Amino acid sequence: MKYYLIGIKGSGMSALASVLYDLGNTVVGYDDSLEYKFTIEGLNKRGIKIYHDDSFIPDEDYIVCYSNAVSINHPELKRLEKFNLKHIKYQDLLGSLSKKFQTISVSGTHGKTTTSLMISSILDEVLGVNYFVGDGRGHADIKNKLFVLESCEYNKHFLSYYPKDLVITNIDLEHTECYKDLDDIITNFNILADKTSDNLILCGDDLNVLKIKSDKNKYYYGFNDNNDLIASNLKLDSSGSTFDVYYKGKYFDTFTINLFGRHMILDSLACIMVCILYNIDKEIIKEKLQEFKGAIRRFNETIINDSIIIDDYAHHPTEIKASLDSARQKYKDKKIVAVFLPNTYSRTKDFMEDFANVLSDFDKAFVMDIKCDRENPLDYPNVTSDTLITKIKNGEKISIDTVKKLLEYKDSIICFMSCANITPIIDAYKELLK
Repeated sequence: MKYYLIGIKGSGMSALASVLYDLGNTVVGYDDSLEYKFTIEGLNKRGIKIYHDDSFIPDEDYIVCYSNAVSINHPELKRLEKFNLKHIKYQDLLGSLSKKFQTISVSGTHGKTTTSLMISSILDEVLGVNYFVGDGRGHADIKNKLFVLESCEYNKHFLSYYPKDLVITNIDLEHTECYKDLDDIITNFNILADKTSDNLILCGDDLNVLKIKSDKNKYYYGFNDNNDLIASNLKLDSSGSTFDVYYKGKYFDTFTINLFGRHMILDSLACIMVCILYNIDKEIIKEKLQEFKGAIRRFNETIINDSIIIDDYAHHPTEIKASLDSARQKYKDKKIVAVFLPNTYSRTKDFMEDFANVLSDFDKAFVMDIKCDRENPLDYPNVTSDTLITKIKNGEKISIDTVKKLLEYKDSIICFMSCANITPIIDAYKELLK
């Protein structure tokens, strides 16, 4: 098959491109952005061509794939109309792939990417596995039977998938432009659970996850005593996290991860539970989890001279708090400074007070102008970064032009956080340090 992917630099589209290519398909793509994005590394490795103009002339066998981030009135989609090609949405194409393999869907508002990569790294070592992960990474081999699929709830995309097993890490209010309220989100997670053929692996500490009422086999994990898989005797320090694991009331083993924050232990538990169900030797689980270095743009550290830079995908108040907790665990004696690039006006509006509260917990918080390609700012009057800054205890505006402000905090930990492309200001700061 031949595929032309519009918006190929997106984290989901780039992972999909890699999977399609590995399965023997011809893949080319288009993207508006000329900027470097971390998602193109897998594309470059495979030699997948990316167009930024209207010079690609497809033959009649090409299938056009696009995501909801691309408007149906996008110039490239309009140009392709004259070729009379078949079009398919990205989630529908992923759904068709999920039917071809035994799919382990990893869902939840937070922690999907890390959990997906943990599971993939271990199952691939032992059984061979295809995977699609939200940090832009994808891999496939037609001989593999298993497919680990990070399953995002945005715009109900995950309802296009067909899981054999389903992980739900947590359920939180998010994507308020797509869902009426939290109950609506929980309802759709329940629909996905009902579509699952075999097992549900659920975080039993999350009250919203406990509202999943499916009659499928359920395995609960967490810190609370009522779970099937429990982490206890936690040791959280600057070198990482160590914890004992009990399964169905019996000591299973002690695990060490080179990751920070209680949320990373919960992600590890989800992975361990999946591995138990697939009969993976616990020594292999221990070894691979200790080797695991994390997902791209999930608390990734760069040290330049004495300055420590954190690049993190956090874009929701819960995730920002998790990043702060991780930084405080590893760097107890350092000041923690936030540089936050808000993404979408709807999210900023609906979580304005929550963003302000969590950013006020940093020693200093810098906020950039809101980034959004799919919403009209005129529809959100008074929803600006300036409004948010007035609510933050120690907040201040920042941009690439004023990045020198950060030099005052060279001895602090600088946490750059956004799901939008925050790389340009990080690179600008790195150049100042060099």
